[in-house]
Amino acid sequence: MQLELDQIQGTVLRDRPMPYVGAYLLYQIDDADQARRMLRRLIPYVTTAADWQGPDAGAWLNIVFTHPGLRALGLPRDILDGFPREFREPMRTRKEFLGDLGDSDPGNWDLPGRGRFDVGLLLMAPDQAAFDAKLAIGHGAQADLDGITRVDRLDIRTPENLREHFGFVDGISRPFIEGQGGEPKPGQAVTKAGEFLLGYVNELGHVATGPGPQALWRNGTYLSIRKLHQNVAMFRRFLKDHAQDADGEELLAAKMVGRWRSGCPLALSPDKDTPRDPARLNDFAYRDDDPDGRKTPPGSHIRRVNPRDALTDTIVDARLHRLLRRGAAYGPMLPEGVLDDDGVPRGAVLAFVNADPGRQFEFVQSQWINDGNFISAGTDQDPIAGSHVTDSDFAYPARPVRRRLRGLPAFVVTRGGEHVFLPGISGLRHLAGATAG
Repeated sequence: MQLELDQIQGTVLRDRPMPYVGAYLLYQIDDADQARRMLRRLIPYVTTAADWQGPDAGAWLNIVFTHPGLRALGLPRDILDGFPREFREPMRTRKEFLGDLGDSDPGNWDLPGRGRFDVGLLLMAPDQAAFDAKLAIGHGAQADLDGITRVDRLDIRTPENLREHFGFVDGISRPFIEGQGGEPKPGQAVTKAGEFLLGYVNELGHVATGPGPQALWRNGTYLSIRKLHQNVAMFRRFLKDHAQDADGEELLAAKMVGRWRSGCPLALSPDKDTPRDPARLNDFAYRDDDPDGRKTPPGSHIRRVNPRDALTDTIVDARLHRLLRRGAAYGPMLPEGVLDDDGVPRGAVLAFVNADPGRQFEFVQSQWINDGNFISAGTDQDPIAGSHVTDSDFAYPARPVRRRLRGLPAFVVTRGGEHVFLPGISGLRHLAGATAG
């Protein structure tokens, strides 16, 4: 089934430009009529998955809503109550389940700055001029509406070395969505559209739906947004303290992530970082080629969040927990070689596209990142993304004996998060004309 590209907001299917300049603009709604007026002004400028040609290619403006935001717009109670529990409840209230403890506790969050937002604009562009043009549209739509208050802005930008803050090439692995058009790359898993978009069949064989009229939810989805601070100096010191030389540091970093910093996977080059065809960086599996994790450790980051075929003989079907990850960096790079923290905020904002936040993002976060039972690793967590508020080790096969690193610190800590609803174009129009019920 071909997807309705002109009805789907662009961030779902289209990759970010590289390099990129962008921002998250967050607003609070105090006047529903003014909020609907703002929406009507913005809708003609919302970028769809079909809008990827011409002079504006690669720049987009998309709109998301929190559950309180939909309530503030006047959606009836029966529709509001029909949304998934994970979306209805603030993410900060789910801290125990998601592992947002210790330094990641919501009491330390700074996004949004005032603790709540109702509507968000996601802006992305390949250069400053294109970004400024999108920003002007957002500002213009809200400028004379005092019933809409901007409560936060987070700027995102490509780091100087075109990599994420730990030094790894980012944005390599993503599923190919059935019906999106084109052909999958070698090794790219083809996934039912209903895993990421409402109104289409999912991997369970059901049509993913939402509450209320079809116009509200068809071609929409949920983004599970996380603002993550990266302790870069801590990561560098850890590598130095547990390796004998620079080559050993690079190997250890690769073992923890599952890829070399260039993006080359250990599955294809386990002993050294070897240049590879970018189109083939996902052309590998685990079950037959690396069942014991001698190349890619079972506990490494990429093997945890996407086990591929490694769980074939278990009761867990990895296809039911796929995520489509959109990531962008914030804050300046820590200069190369610096091992002391400078106190400057830096990290990533991740937006996980999923049609079922409980079965997808929250399952992966709670069971695969912050628990090790599914790979018989007890309480050991993801070495990169785990919360590590309790003792957590990282072990991997090595010669002559298995290596175990004890007491991993929290290299990544949560600084904000929320499940948001990203409607299709018909859903935006419905909300722009919605009245209280």
